[in-house]
Amino acid sequence: MRAHTASGLLLAALCFSLAGISSGVIAATNDNSPAIALIIDDLGNQRGSGSRAVDLPGPVACSFFPFGPYTAELARQAHARDKEVMLHLPMQASGPLQEAREAGLLTVDMTNRQYRDTFTRELAAVPYVSGFNNHMGSLLTRHPGNMAWLMQAASEAGKLFFIDSRTTTATVARQLASEYGIPNSERNVFLDNVASPDAIRMQFRRLIGIARRDGTAIAIGHPYPATLDVLTEELQRLDQLNVRLVPVAELIELQKARRQVWQTYSSR
Repeated sequence: MRAHTASGLLLAALCFSLAGISSGVIAATNDNSPAIALIIDDLGNQRGSGSRAVDLPGPVACSFFPFGPYTAELARQAHARDKEVMLHLPMQASGPLQEAREAGLLTVDMTNRQYRDTFTRELAAVPYVSGFNNHMGSLLTRHPGNMAWLMQAASEAGKLFFIDSRTTTATVARQLASEYGIPNSERNVFLDNVASPDAIRMQFRRLIGIARRDGTAIAIGHPYPATLDVLTEELQRLDQLNVRLVPVAELIELQKARRQVWQTYSSR
């Protein structure tokens, strides 16, 4: 207990020594309980499952396909429930999905102007959007030039954050987001690659384990019935687990503040 308290005091002192970090982030950084953020994406195509996702307890972010038939309606509902609204941006995949051509898909053969125009239209299609993450993208996110065009367009669009869904280990999307000054992070866990309740619970426990190890963690899930059932149950137990569910933007700032803290600490 003494070691834990001393560590917290050291962390607090270092936080207060850092210029430009808001008091809210300092307070969050001084809270030693692990923090997680959750994103439910692939929203906008189905009203029923989308409404269930929007109704999940706590600040679960909702990421919408730009041109889903229910995107605008559900995004407004999410905003009214204090959920972060995100754009689920379709990007070209590799392998069997390489020839898929979803509405609004960004591809490797598009021009800079096409990137700007497409991204602008897609943002406009999602009310109250505050950030974006990639849908597919295992081909596109490994191309620095294309990612530079996208992140330049995003930086000019206003205050947006980016979450790399990490559909490939070769992704350079976060690197380019950082170069263009876009707050960013990445997915640690996919909750439902196997959409059975037991598998989803196992992935949720994995998420909690990463957060306890690293301080923070991000999971992405989908509006599958099993995912929504498990999350409805598990999110009510977070207080017992001493884990905080926070908005994505807050988690990004928390990660940034902690990096600054430890960079300052390690340079002394």
